[in-house]
Amino acid sequence: TAITGGGFPISLYPSKIQHIIREVNDCYGFPVDYVAAAMLVAVSVAIGNTHLARMKEGWDESAILYMALIGRPGANKSHPLSFAMRPFVEHDYEQNQIYEKQYLEYQDQLDMSRKERAEKGIEVCPREPVRHRFLVSDITPEGLSLVHSQNRRGLCLLSDELSAWVKNFNRYNNGSESEFWMSVFNHKVAISDRKGSQSGVFIRNPFLCVIGTIQPKVLTDLAAGNRNANGFMERILYVFPSDQTKPKWNRSRRIPSFDIAAEWRGILSRLIDIVPKVDADGEIISEDVPFSSDALDRLYQWQNEQTDRCNADGSDTLTSIASKLEIYAIRFSLLLALADWACGSEKKMIDVDTVERAIRLTEYFRSTASKVQGIISEDALTELQLAVLSELPDSFTTAEGVAIAGKCGMSERSFKRFLRDRKGVLFAHSSHGNYTKL
Repeated sequence: TAITGGGFPISLYPSKIQHIIREVNDCYGFPVDYVAAAMLVAVSVAIGNTHLARMKEGWDESAILYMALIGRPGANKSHPLSFAMRPFVEHDYEQNQIYEKQYLEYQDQLDMSRKERAEKGIEVCPREPVRHRFLVSDITPEGLSLVHSQNRRGLCLLSDELSAWVKNFNRYNNGSESEFWMSVFNHKVAISDRKGSQSGVFIRNPFLCVIGTIQPKVLTDLAAGNRNANGFMERILYVFPSDQTKPKWNRSRRIPSFDIAAEWRGILSRLIDIVPKVDADGEIISEDVPFSSDALDRLYQWQNEQTDRCNADGSDTLTSIASKLEIYAIRFSLLLALADWACGSEKKMIDVDTVERAIRLTEYFRSTASKVQGIISEDALTELQLAVLSELPDSFTTAEGVAIAGKCGMSERSFKRFLRDRKGVLFAHSSHGNYTKL
C-alpha cells in the first residue's frame, strides 16, 4: 500500500517495522513521519544502557535521542507518539501495580516488632520497594536523580507539550537545567548543584531520552535563553512533515489486517527483555556493538565530506547542526543494528549497509533542522532584514541582492554578511554567485 504524507525514509527500517508503519498510516491515518520517528525513540528507550556503539577504544556512543514532533494544532502528532510509546505505558502500569502491593506489605512489616519480623522470617530492617519504570513526565533534575538511581537502565522524558519542558528550566535559577540536559546528552556523568540548596544531582551513567510535541509558533520558546547559541537546539532531532493540514475523519478506512499493537510490543519486548550484566555497584555493564572495518571507513568518509562542505560554506549554524548530526549518525547505526536484531537478525553488528541507512536518516534530520532554524531565524530578523528578505526574488545573484538591499537601506557589506550567516537556513547557494530563498 502506498504511504501518504511522509518524507521519512521508512525503507531503512526492518520490513516488520515498515509493515507496522504502513498499516497505521493506512488504517488510522497517522502521519508517517511522526509514527516512524517516535518508533525510533521507542527503540532507543528499550535499549537504554544495555548497549553502546564502539567507534574505537575510549569512544563509545549510547542510543540517547532528544526529539521534537513539530506540527500545527490538529496535525495528528499526539496519537502516533502515544502508539509508539504504548508498550512502555503498559509496562509501567503493570510495574506500578506490583509496587503498590509491595509497598503495602512493606508498611505492614514496618508496623511489626523486630520479634514479629524474626518469627515470620522477614528481614529485621525491611527495604522499601522500588518502582521500576521507563517513563517520566514533569520532573526536576533532583527527582530524575532519584528515579534514575532506581532505574539504571534508563528513562524517557515523555512530554505531550515539549514547550513545558523548557519553560520549567528557569524554575530555580537561570541556565542550570539546560546545561544539565546538554551534559546528559553526552552520556557522561551528570552533576548539577542548586545554589543555596543542600540537594544536588549526580548521575554516574545517565541514559535519558526526551520526546514530545510542539507547535511551530512556539519554536522560539525552545530557542530562548541562549539555547540557540549554546548547542542545546542542535541536540534535538526535529520531525516536521510538509503536510500540516488537519485530517478529516474517514469512515471508509479499513481495519488493520493484524494486531499492530501486539506486533510492535513484541518487537520492543525482545529489547526490553535483555537482562544486562551489572558491576559490584549495581551499574549496568553495557555490551559494545562493533562496526565492521568497511562500515567505519564509510562513516569516516561521510564525516570528512560533511566537514569539507561546512568549511566551504562558512555557516556557523550549519556547522553546529552538522557536528551534532555526526554523533547521531553513530547512534542511528546502533539503533538500526539493534532494531534489525529485535526483528529477527542473528548478530548485533554494524555493517556498511547499517551505516548507509544511518546516513540517510541523518540527512532527513539535517533538512528538518535547517527548516526549524529558518523559522527561528526569521523570527529573530530585524525590520531591515525582513524588508530585504521580502524584496528578494525566489532566485537572485549576489549583485542583484546587493542592489535590492541598497534600495532598502542595507549596505553591501551588511547584506553579504546577512547572506553568509543565513546560508542553508534562509538561503541556498545554488551555484557560484547564485542563491535561492528557502
